[in-house]
Amino acid sequence: MTATTEEAVHGRRLTGRAVLLWLIAFFGVTFAVNGVFIYLAVSTFPGLEVASSYKAGQEFEGEIMAGRAQAERAWTVDAAVRPAGDDASIEIHFRDKAGADLHGLDVRVRLIHAVDPDHDHAASLPEVASGTYRTVLPNVQAGMWSLTIEAYKGDERLFRSRNQLRLVR
Repeated sequence: MTATTEEAVHGRRLTGRAVLLWLIAFFGVTFAVNGVFIYLAVSTFPGLEVASSYKAGQEFEGEIMAGRAQAERAWTVDAAVRPAGDDASIEIHFRDKAGADLHGLDVRVRLIHAVDPDHDHAASLPEVASGTYRTVLPNVQAGMWSLTIEAYKGDERLFRSRNQLRLVR
């Protein structure tokens, strides 16, 4: 009777040292890749959406009621964001549900950069024609942005929308 050994069948023996080296290599690559992903995630996203989650939670019911009131008003709001050299021109036109221009509003916009809050812009838009509000924001880079539009009459917010847009030069 002849005995076959592992070495004769495969040509190499699997030793404890080889298993240890394979495990170290596998977990080393896994940790290195995870480290790169963690670095990229932390360095590109500040992680702050609201200043106080508690306060945002307390104001949630009021936001729902304001949204219902806004829907009942049924305003038509047309907004355009256009590049103007290194700047961006924002023009917004408000109409009520009957199609009449809405004038005398305090219109505010925030242009929020998708990644870096240091590039965010905020402005009040003056009324340049009946129902039309316009401004130019300086030094607005091309890329992904979130445009928040708010319209007030006195202290009451009558309209709010948040829209995603891509500014291309």
